[in-house]
Amino acid sequence: MNRQSIVIDREYGSGGREVARILSEKLGIEFYDGNLLVMAGQEYGIDLSTLQTYDEKGVGGVLHDLSLASSTAYGTNMNDTPFQVYSAQSRLVQQLVAKGPCIFLGRCTAQILKSEAHVPFVHAFVYASNLQDRIDRARSVDGVDSARIEAYIRRRDAQRKNYNRFFTDKAWGDPANYDLMLNTSALGYQAAAEAILAVVRAREAE
Repeated sequence: MNRQSIVIDREYGSGGREVARILSEKLGIEFYDGNLLVMAGQEYGIDLSTLQTYDEKGVGGVLHDLSLASSTAYGTNMNDTPFQVYSAQSRLVQQLVAKGPCIFLGRCTAQILKSEAHVPFVHAFVYASNLQDRIDRARSVDGVDSARIEAYIRRRDAQRKNYNRFFTDKAWGDPANYDLMLNTSALGYQAAAEAILAVVRAREAE
């Protein structure tokens, strides 16, 4: 049996966290989202506010693009805060999967599992084709102000895309980089979780 971890990349407001919660209950394994930040801070002595500042954001601008180019040419400057945060999360992710399969949301964990932890995983991208679904979730779950909610959704997606581009060579949301593309506007959260579960079980049966 080839036990699989799960990585879910997701559009903001698409319900990726809810899909992960359902899978966690069905499989009896932990899922890590914001709690990964708390654990990384405790393990590696990084202030939680710093982790939150750079959590899937804070990278991807012109200065950081230049920093990435410099790090590629001359060696990464691990004193740069985004690299410190990513490194702490990477080490923690590797510790977690060494104990058994986990479910992770975003944060380039697919890159970590493939290139550093070398463990098998199912990689899904969760999106919602109906913008109103995303608006409703952003309002009800995160309490986003209605007056700025569409701009907020676009900004959060852009931050996740830039974060992924900064730390990996894979395009966020490109179907070629995922095992499954799941539209929660069409499927709902339960069916999306069942689709991921079907792939996990098929691979474990190989």
